[in-house]
Parts: sequence; structure tokens; C-alpha cells
Amino acid sequence: MALDWDHLRTFLAVAREGTLGAAARVVGQTQPTVGRRLSSLEATVGHALFQRTTTGLVLTDEGNAVLQHAERIEEEVFSFERQLAGNEASLDGGLRISSSDWFGTLMLAPVLAQLGEQHPALSIELLTDSRLYSLPRREADIVFRIVPFDEPEVISRRLMHIPYAVYRPVGLAIPVAGREQGVRLITMDAAFADMPDARWIKKMFPDAHPAYRSNNRSVQARLCAQGAGIAVLPVPLGDTTPGIERLDLGEQPPGRDTFMGYHRDLRRLARLRALVQLVVERLAN
Repeated sequence: MALDWDHLRTFLAVAREGTLGAAARVVGQTQPTVGRRLSSLEATVGHALFQRTTTGLVLTDEGNAVLQHAERIEEEVFSFERQLAGNEASLDGGLRISSSDWFGTLMLAPVLAQLGEQHPALSIELLTDSRLYSLPRREADIVFRIVPFDEPEVISRRLMHIPYAVYRPVGLAIPVAGREQGVRLITMDAAFADMPDARWIKKMFPDAHPAYRSNNRSVQARLCAQGAGIAVLPVPLGDTTPGIERLDLGEQPPGRDTFMGYHRDLRRLARLRALVQLVVERLAN
């Protein structure tokens, strides 16, 4: 049988995402195209690979068997692509970068602007969300995050330590600790409730009302500036947001380290080396 890599890539996206719509967004195709590719693959192998349920698509036994082989093929394809990319010596082409929202806006954007001025043939894509993009699957070429990298194929380093502080709207009176019933908190959403700063502010104000939750630090800063409550923010973000000021509670919230990582197969990629060098020069501490 003749297997098409595009069909296998679509199959993997459906297996991982669970729906045609979500898989279509991952592979950059329309939902009907994803459905046709999946049907074509099933016709090629002669088996139904997914069971259709009310909540999505679930792998059949045959689908699970195909999954194991498709993942090995995927790794070989990505390894081939990485090795080819890693040998490129030119300073043109694309770079895909992943970071959090505020870090991309405040810390990386000035660096990327300088990189683009130095090498105008570059095409830079910055992805800013809370998702941990995969370096082995080339979802990103370089990733900046607060979680250390533990993949053996990833070259990583601690880039910088970022202090955090408590912020309030300018002029807002805050009850002292022990009388915190009137305090409204702007904090992380449930998925990130165990982050050190979220636990710390809960400890400082155990009876305060969690009025707003968001996984986006820039949103938290804007809510604080609008008078919605107090927030723990990275100092580079909090100190540059108009309308808010630091609140001294006699104890500082825990800061976070930021780590930079890229796949070892790309270590010779000239445009990646240029970015890494500039980031280290401007941001490392």
C-alpha cells in the first residue's frame, strides 16, 4: 500500500486532538480536507481507525496500531527536516518563537525588532500563549518558558530571573493583612492555581475574594489598572503598566526563572544562532 505522509500527519493530529475541527487548526487545513484525508487513509489501510462518539473520535485497535508506526515515521521526518535546517548557513528564512504573552511583548519584541533590522531577510513568527510547544516536532524553533527543559535532545539554559511584586490601582486603599475581607484578587485561573505566586497571594490574603482569574498576565495588569483589584505581576510588566503601583506587604512574592531552549539539531542554524546571541546579550542575567 502507498501511504501519504500528509495523510499520516492528519491522522496524528486527529488522534491527539480528538476532533476534526481541532485537528484542522493544528495542521492548517479546513475540516472537510481533514475528513477527506482521514477517510482516504482508512481506505488505504482497509480499516476504520477511529470510533465516532458523541464527544469526539476515539482510536480503534487498528488505529492504535497505526499510531505507533505513524509516530515513528513522524520522528524520522522531523529529524530529517531539523538536520536539513540545521545546516543552513544563510541569515534569511523563518524563525518560529514561543513565549508567554507579556514576555513576548515586553522582553522579546525589542530584541526581535533589532534582529530584523540587522537581518532584514528574516521572517519571524512569535507565538504567545500558555501552551508548551514541542521542539522535537518543530512546533517552534526556540522556546522561552518558566518550566525547565528536561528533554535530552533540547539545548537549554537559564536565561534570567524575573522578580514579581504585588500591584494595586494607583491610590487604592488596601486593608492590612488580617482584615482582608474587602480585598479583591486578580489571580491565575484554575489550571495555574499551583503557581508559586498564586499560592503566595492566597497565603497573604486567605479570606480575600478571587474576583478575576486569567492565565494571561497582560490581562491581569489591565484589570488591575481598571481598578478591579490587586495582582501579583512580573516586575517588568507591572512597572511599565500605567495606572498601577507596587504594594508593599513586607514580603516579596516568589520570582521565576526563565529558560530558553532549542533542538540540538538546529544548533548550527545561522539565523537561530544570531537570535540566541542577541537574546543573551540583551536579556541574560
